[in-house]
Amino acid sequence: MKTIFDINFKDKKAIIRVDFNVPLDENFKVTDATRVEAAKPTIDKILSDGGSVILMSHLGRPKGVQEEFSLKHIVNKVAEVLNIPIKFASDCIGDVAQNAASNLKSGEVLLLENLRFHPEEEAGDVDFAKQLSQLGDIYVNDAFGTAHRAHASTTIIAKFFPQNKCFGALLAKEIESLNKVLQNSQKPVTAVLGGSKVSSKITVIENILDKVDHMIIGGGMTFTFVKALGGKIGNSISEDDKQDLALEILRLAKEKNVQIHIPIDVVAANAFANDAQTQIVDVNHIPDGWQGLDAGPKSLENFKKVILKSKTILWNGPLGVFEMKNFANGTIQLGNFIAEATENGAFSLVGGGDSVAAVKQFGFEDKMSYVSTGGGAMLEMLEGKTLPGIAAILS
Repeated sequence: MKTIFDINFKDKKAIIRVDFNVPLDENFKVTDATRVEAAKPTIDKILSDGGSVILMSHLGRPKGVQEEFSLKHIVNKVAEVLNIPIKFASDCIGDVAQNAASNLKSGEVLLLENLRFHPEEEAGDVDFAKQLSQLGDIYVNDAFGTAHRAHASTTIIAKFFPQNKCFGALLAKEIESLNKVLQNSQKPVTAVLGGSKVSSKITVIENILDKVDHMIIGGGMTFTFVKALGGKIGNSISEDDKQDLALEILRLAKEKNVQIHIPIDVVAANAFANDAQTQIVDVNHIPDGWQGLDAGPKSLENFKKVILKSKTILWNGPLGVFEMKNFANGTIQLGNFIAEATENGAFSLVGGGDSVAAVKQFGFEDKMSYVSTGGGAMLEMLEGKTLPGIAAILS
């Protein structure tokens, strides 16, 4: 696996695909610069070698050129994070981009305008990719968040750099961390899968059953399993058309000697609201008119025992409706258990939008071994798929 650390960038222009799809407020100020910060080690390495950097990214889902999706809005934030001035090109191809790139000196950074202002980007257009490729000497992919898309800047462009392409520090770390879970894991391995739907996690479950010793199932998914096993779930969320599938997963797990842990009690509420009445009930006997919105204390005790014995932990999805304060305890306690296991030497990988949001919200970011930056891309890797953006560098 060729990374930026295998190359000396002295007097070279590196064109880097980054993921600067950051949130902006109504005044176009960046509200969370995590993705910019994540790209800093790659950019710093190239500049310290004596190279120059051309950054390309998308922002949002524009329909053609739309002012509110211009990357000019993030120039100041990128300059602040990198601690150097940033040049900006008002297009990513054509004369504007060509001139800005050819005038770039060693130690300088150029940010190109939003790639998705051109429909050719998402179409994976070869000519568009070729025009981008002409701006730099070496292609670096450091955008895990878009590695599962075969777009011009994430995949097609690599063809124009047969010898001069590599992974950035962030993308290399993502691959390495996922491989630690999927291929080189220390046992026992525990996967915690939460969230509302079994259907969105089916292929992940099927792919990782061969690699884990324990699987904790939480969140709304719980109730599809409980109902399939004959429990009464009241008004809890459930995918009734997935009950057979839930039973099949349990059968497969047993066959593969994987222990499945489902909550045995839940915090139930009489409405989907933070100020609803609550009670702790057995997961198989949730009264009509009540719904399970968080894992209960006995369930958490069980989960704690499993997690503290684990050497490798994958966390994807919350245990409850953590956005509501009264149903966040399960997710917070899970974070505490994983943090404790990590401190004791376990490797913990957190990924998927909701779990990452929870980890940030409750201050666990620095207590996990690795927090993934790509929700969809991580899920596809966990499903066993080869991501086009990764394959393009390896080929």
